[in-house]
Amino acid sequence: MPTIYFEEEQRFTQGWIFLLLIVPVTVIVWGVIQQVIMGIQFGNNPAPDWVLILILAFMMLLAAFPFILKLKTLINKEGISYRFFPFHRSFKTITWDMVDKVYVRKYSPIGEFGGWGFRYGKNGKALNTSGNKGLQIEFRNGTKLLIGTQRPDELQKTLYQLGVSSISGFSG
Repeated sequence: MPTIYFEEEQRFTQGWIFLLLIVPVTVIVWGVIQQVIMGIQFGNNPAPDWVLILILAFMMLLAAFPFILKLKTLINKEGISYRFFPFHRSFKTITWDMVDKVYVRKYSPIGEFGGWGFRYGKNGKALNTSGNKGLQIEFRNGTKLLIGTQRPDELQKTLYQLGVSSISGFSG
């Protein structure tokens, strides 16, 4: 395997995601405790116990999903490899000969792509977990891919060291 010049692994770590998910899970947990364990009906028109347990299992899986997601980026002399687990089971590799331009830039996650995650927007596809800086890749076929980064300065430096940075689109 070629020498890796840049490696980054990102996860969703925003506190607001946790808070957004913990409230409905807590309500369902309380409903299961109240109805299944304590024998007190949960609500005016209670669901059967098995339905509450099924809803709880679904909510727990839904709440865990953002914490399972992992975006990994590798850069070497051959190109850029990335994997957004669980959407990609193996790394996707972009060789330098497929690229027209590559640079680090500031972007608007909500304005350009409608948020974070595995996104499509007016500026192509984006893979990001947080923040507003990313590696913009413009392919020779005209398509675009933006891969988010939490280390834009180090990434910019790596591109220059490899002699592949097309333009400097990043400004702090």
